[in-house]
Amino acid sequence: MINIILHEPEMPANTGNIGRTCVALGAKLHLIRPLGFFLDAKSIKRAGLDYWPKLSVAVYDDFDDFRRRHPDAKIYMVSTKARQTYDTPRYEEDCYLMFGKESAGIPEEILLQYADTAVRIPMLPDIRSLNLSNAVAIVAYEAARQRAFAGLELQGELHRHKWAEA
Repeated sequence: MINIILHEPEMPANTGNIGRTCVALGAKLHLIRPLGFFLDAKSIKRAGLDYWPKLSVAVYDDFDDFRRRHPDAKIYMVSTKARQTYDTPRYEEDCYLMFGKESAGIPEEILLQYADTAVRIPMLPDIRSLNLSNAVAIVAYEAARQRAFAGLELQGELHRHKWAEA
């Protein structure tokens, strides 16, 4: 199972969208306080649509609390400050992908502890960052792709028609 960690997320719509991505992937969402919203806020549920009740989510007081509860977690820090790209590592079955808050990212004091597993999404030099929910989707689906999308539906079906046989 992929695990998504949001360190001090600020925007409920992003967290709701990320929650929906987690449900689609069968991933667990880990939220590290402080949060910039209440978990029962309408905007989170709206962004997560009817998927929010299906979400596996855990909340932590701070990063130290997370580390105490998951001492053996292999964490990949996703940051614009990282030196290697997100497609470089081989993501383990139960990996953790951590993303920072929208306004500041992951604190550099934490990043320095994970220099070997910090990854970035390539973009033009004058772009500050991607939207948080887009960044989560990009890296989480790369981790799923590396495991041949195990457990995910690989072929879609039409509603009113049928695909021609190949």
